Formats: sequence, structure tokens, C-alpha cells
Amino acid sequence: MNKKHLPIAVFDSGVGGISVLKELMKLMPEEDYLYFGDSANAPYGTRTTEEVRVLTLNAAAKLYERGIKCLVVACNTATAAAITLLREEYPDIVVIGIEPALKTATDRFPRGHVGIMATQVTLREEKLEHLVGRFPDVMVERIPAPGLVELVEQGKADAPETEALLRELLQPYSGQLDAIVLGCTHYPFVRKTVQKILGDGVQVLDGGEGTARHTSHLLQERGWRKSGGGSLKMENSSGRQELLDLGMELL
Repeated sequence: MNKKHLPIAVFDSGVGGISVLKELMKLMPEEDYLYFGDSANAPYGTRTTEEVRVLTLNAAAKLYERGIKCLVVACNTATAAAITLLREEYPDIVVIGIEPALKTATDRFPRGHVGIMATQVTLREEKLEHLVGRFPDVMVERIPAPGLVELVEQGKADAPETEALLRELLQPYSGQLDAIVLGCTHYPFVRKTVQKILGDGVQVLDGGEGTARHTSHLLQERGWRKSGGGSLKMENSSGRQELLDLGMELL
């Protein structure tokens, strides 16, 4: 069956995946999108790997039942915990995970000093260890950012308290890094503040654009790209209208 006219589902633990949805819609505006944010259970980054796995598989099952051609897991934490299981479970659709843009950073700075700012789950998973292990000549700093996801979820990406938290987290790396990789899809919404703290000499990278290009490529390969006008349906497990409003504002 040709799934061309089915929507692309984009899933995240909350509103962070909108940074990836943005890139997808920019590249493929003619597609239909179903965005689901699980803010009722956010943040995922402080949960156990098993909890993240269960939440991700449950959300994916509900989205799959509605008829989709592609599931984009626009959450680094959920990708790290569950992407292999999702690909095994749904071989008949395109399943894409997001990875920290470490390869981009190492291409630009082959013997450089690179920071990865991410949630605790992402930083402790084997998936990241394998990724870091592919680039032995690069010095990689793992930078956990507890509390940052919650501030973005509260619509405080540009608030003074967010800048204060980022200064506390990043000040020890000032003047040391060539690049910093934003390893959580919530973090691109604080990109300007990160850049301001670390300075213009540091490249700030995230995986959203690469994920969109990869999605487009795999859909094209299967003949599942559609033409014509696109649409967007946005849903959130919290049922709170202000989170849907925040989602549209971030988009």
C-alpha cells in the first residue's frame, strides 16, 4: 500500500520537538503533520531509561493506530532510550530518531573541543557513548542541564532566570569550546542566550535540520512524498490550551 497521503507524526516529551517540526515544515511544507507533545509526563530527561521507553512506546502505538507513514521521534532522550525498539515494532513505516549533531561538530573541528549539552538520560545512554567513541581525536565535554527543559515548557526560554541558569552551567566552559551541540530538542529555543554566553567564536549546533533532510530522503526513497497543500494538527497529553498556544508561538 502506498502511504503517500498519510501524515508524518512528530513526537516529543513536550514542546521541544517543535524545533524539529519547524525544520520539517520548512523543507516539506506540502506534507500533513501530526504533532504530539507528552507534557503530562515531562520532563523525560530525569526519568529512568525504562520509564522513558514505556512512555515512548505507548505514545508511538497511539500515533501508529491513527494511520501514519512516518514517526519522527523529535526528542533526544526518547531516541536514546527507545529508537531500536520502535524500528523493530514498526518496520512498515519510516521511523526517524534525532541524534546530537556531534558529527557536524567533528567535521568542522576534527581535533577540537566540543561540548554536548543534554539531559541526564541522553548523557548516560550507550547510544551517546558509541557516537562519542567514533571521534577519538575530539575532546568531548558532557554538560547536563537540569531544569532547562522545564523552563522552556513554561514559556520562559527568554526569561532572566533561564539566562541565569545557562550562565551557571556554561561559565566553566567559557573560552574553551570550539562548538557546543544542543543535545535536546528543547534547547534550540535558548540558542541565542547560549551564543551570547559563550561568544561568537563558538559554533552552536543542533540536529533538527539534519533530521529533516534524512526524513525527506527516506520518504522520497519509498515514493511517499506528497504534493499539494500541507496541514498541521497539534496535540498535547496535558490537555492544557496554553501549551498548545505556546507550541504555535514557538513554531
